[in-house]
Amino acid sequence: MTTKPKIGVVGAGLMGHGIAYLFARAGHPVAVYEPEPAILRTLSARLEAIADLLDDDRAAVRRIEAATDLAFSVGDAGLVVEAAPENVSLKQALFAELERITRPDAILASNTSAIPISVVSETVRDKSRVVGTHFWNPPHLVPLVEVSQIADENLPAVEWVIGLLREAGRHPVHVRQDIPGFIGNRLQHAMKREAIAMVAAGICDAETIDDVVKFGFGSRMGVLGPMEQSDLVGLDLTRNIHETLMPSLDNTPHPHPFLVRKVEEGKLGMKTGEGFRTWTPETAEAVHKRLRETLVAIERARKGKTEAG
Repeated sequence: MTTKPKIGVVGAGLMGHGIAYLFARAGHPVAVYEPEPAILRTLSARLEAIADLLDDDRAAVRRIEAATDLAFSVGDAGLVVEAAPENVSLKQALFAELERITRPDAILASNTSAIPISVVSETVRDKSRVVGTHFWNPPHLVPLVEVSQIADENLPAVEWVIGLLREAGRHPVHVRQDIPGFIGNRLQHAMKREAIAMVAAGICDAETIDDVVKFGFGSRMGVLGPMEQSDLVGLDLTRNIHETLMPSLDNTPHPHPFLVRKVEEGKLGMKTGEGFRTWTPETAEAVHKRLRETLVAIERARKGKTEAG
């Protein structure tokens, strides 16, 4: 690509401001639409905090403009990324409006983390314009973006978006079928289902689950994916383990009753002081700090490697 198309971002919240920053950091002019004035008022400060976190100058922040007018933000954009709350009817209404007010050649992307893109775009007539772009939180630090294809007619748009994201320093992957949760969340929540089932059965507590992941296989997963690891140890061993293990794995076809009970009791995690584990403001902040510092270190190392290359 020889030009930097304008990027429109719908939503300035948790995901939207990070998506806006990463495109602006790559040299794109970016316009952010946010209907809530209170969220919009804090946007500049949150963007500047990202720049400080990454030791960037403020050039990216200056490329971002914000407005409460949707047409102003997206009307001349080459790519529009919807980062609205995870609500099907809200997203469908937005996409119907986006198709009406954007350029006919603009690509419309949804940052939904689980809803199939065919459902999000149900109100759109020209579905060849629509793709999924599932950024991971925080999007300015986690390089993976899952780009989802609905059907054959979407392939040119998918390939264009993958190229754009790669130029912006992300690591896009192609999700070739439109399924709930795409790839990453299906893997992540398959593990969560088994973890919740083991805690519910009294096999171990939540702290033990976290320790086993962090100090066991989790420490190598950043450099060795599950398919690589299977090939490394041998598929014959993998098959033998599966013959013993698979019949006993949890296969609950809905949210586990233990999880449902926690939610009904108002035990929602760090924000309420208790979930699977108990939390104080200090212990919760320590986790946020540990995650933030680790991701920043990885992103800085990636940036240095790219510049050296």
